[in-house]
Amino acid sequence: MLDNIRIVLINTFHPGNIGAAARAMKNMGLSRLWLVDPVEFPHPDAESRAAGAKDLIESARVVSTLDEAIADCQLVIGTSARNRTFDLPLLDARQCGLKCADESRDGQVALVFGRETMGMHNDEIKRCNFHVYIPANPEYPVLNVAQAIQLLCYEVWMAHEQAEMLPERRSEYPRHGEMELFYEHLERVLRRTRFIIPQHEGRVLDKLHRYFNRSRPERTELNMLRGVLASVEEVLDGEGKG
Repeated sequence: MLDNIRIVLINTFHPGNIGAAARAMKNMGLSRLWLVDPVEFPHPDAESRAAGAKDLIESARVVSTLDEAIADCQLVIGTSARNRTFDLPLLDARQCGLKCADESRDGQVALVFGRETMGMHNDEIKRCNFHVYIPANPEYPVLNVAQAIQLLCYEVWMAHEQAEMLPERRSEYPRHGEMELFYEHLERVLRRTRFIIPQHEGRVLDKLHRYFNRSRPERTELNMLRGVLASVEEVLDGEGKG
């Protein structure tokens, strides 16, 4: 289960925070660290702050975009220092740990952390299925990224230790990459049917992304939706020939 859970850090500015994150992960049995466009990496500060978790630094995957880091994940949870839901279901730390432990039994899970100063951008949050918020002292609620990772990894570890209490798995969810292909297909069909008009696009696609990420169709349901879109394309192709 723990091998199926990855910690994803976006555009980390201080390399020491990468090392501290690796140490926090290893404390709680997690080993898969993904770095999206880090400002400085590799770096001696990352290794020194990692202490006994240097192996996680050496095996860290570095990619250019968030989409690359989560392409094969069926569950993506974004973190925020503020209680903002972005129209996504909101989890607390304990619920986040349980959700990660549950779905990591049969699929890849990503827990995503944003930049030290501004967190995750809205276009990154919209790629997530859930949003987790760690409540803290309202007079000083901001956690260092390594502290936030330590707290959430602890909850993952505790849920993993109690795995026998998790419900039986029934649903199989599509991976993020499969959802992105669906969104491309959906947009293509909506433009062909002129549901989306180039001069008046509005935020239709953004809202549809949020809706499907929030509702999380199962893989069989997604295949049905792709079939519906394909049938619409067949009709449109037939009308074009006529």
